[in-house]
Amino acid sequence: MTSTLRRAGGFAAVGTLALAAPELGRAAAAPFAVVALLAAFVVDEGPVFELFARPQDRRDGRLNGLAGFALAATGLAILATAPRESMPTPVFVAAVLVVAYGNVGARAVERLWTDPGRSVAGFSLAAFLAALAGQLVVGWNLGRLPEAASVVFLAAAGALVAALLRSMLYERDDPIVMLSTGLLLWLFATIGVESGLTEVGAALLVTVALGYVSYRTGTASVPGMVTGVLLGLLTIVFGGVGWFAILIAFFGIGGLSAKYRYDEKSERGVAEDNEGARGSGNVLGNAAVALVAVIGFAASAGMGVDSALFRFAFTGSLAAAMSDTLSSEIGVLFDDPRLITTLERVDPGTDGGITWQGYVVGVVGSGLVAGVAAATFAFDAPALAALTVVCGGVAGMTVDSVLGATLEGGRVGNQTVNFFGTLAGAVVSAALAVALL
Repeated sequence: MTSTLRRAGGFAAVGTLALAAPELGRAAAAPFAVVALLAAFVVDEGPVFELFARPQDRRDGRLNGLAGFALAATGLAILATAPRESMPTPVFVAAVLVVAYGNVGARAVERLWTDPGRSVAGFSLAAFLAALAGQLVVGWNLGRLPEAASVVFLAAAGALVAALLRSMLYERDDPIVMLSTGLLLWLFATIGVESGLTEVGAALLVTVALGYVSYRTGTASVPGMVTGVLLGLLTIVFGGVGWFAILIAFFGIGGLSAKYRYDEKSERGVAEDNEGARGSGNVLGNAAVALVAVIGFAASAGMGVDSALFRFAFTGSLAAAMSDTLSSEIGVLFDDPRLITTLERVDPGTDGGITWQGYVVGVVGSGLVAGVAAATFAFDAPALAALTVVCGGVAGMTVDSVLGATLEGGRVGNQTVNFFGTLAGAVVSAALAVALL
């Protein structure tokens, strides 16, 4: 049986074929297509089969994993060479190498430690370094080295996106990881990086440090940590420090509220799972709308949309997330909650159940986000702008509770309800800004 590290090394060697893209031009997909054909239809025994075969491959007698990996790289190579508006070659190379070499880093770490956090760190570091080197090699070969800030940002973003997807999917899903990473990096490269190398480096160091602290203090799981680091990096680079201050205020206060009187919540049967640590689903459910808003802000110049609307959408969504989090985490500590739709008494922790104390705390949470926004953004009318954010936050919290009472459970989970609650907060804040400012 081949060790997982040796197998990862074999996949990395195949991924390194991406570096030949500048020389091959429109034929850059050919090497990967050949590998895919050989893996799917030719190689079914021998040392090459033993090197690349995963357990399921051995049962099927076919290198499905290698074939899928190579086909994903083939697809990205076509996107990088065939269309008129093609994917930049450095982006294609970075997307392939983050998966190929990230797996090597993870397997090397797993031979020494069993901690999943260290495994993700090994994946991310190896992926980052490989993507960094790959972009520089390709840029040098093409005779036009990309901007240093862009190289570092795309390498870090690619490593984090791939690490996040790998933490949620299986090893056999590497083709999905590669394609998703490549398409997202293409989007980021199209938007462009306005920050300098110092700003990007500082953003990366700060977000990684905060992510590590959140993991070690138990406020975030491993996927939640990676998601938070990725969101923080994108927010600083595409928005700025002010945007990040609002984001970190939500994550910091929200994470602490989950830990607040946790033992008492556990006794009442209303505590969050995993000792309150936030997973990727929870993080994305609360911050996906904010992420879209900050990316929209960065791309607003090319879309002909007023960038101020994205500020209000961003702050309104996070105000809704803060309101809902605080009202839920604090409100469950009080007795006699009532269902928001009928006002009948329900058990603590019931979806859609609210207490007046929790609702008041939720309004305060929305006010906290509005205060940070007013202090960091240069609004023309700070008081009125803060009011629109508070209204968006309260509206989003209310929508979240109504959806919890009517739809949550079964096929509709808490993360979906959180998403629509934050979307409502973003829409209300942006609409009020248009009407009042």
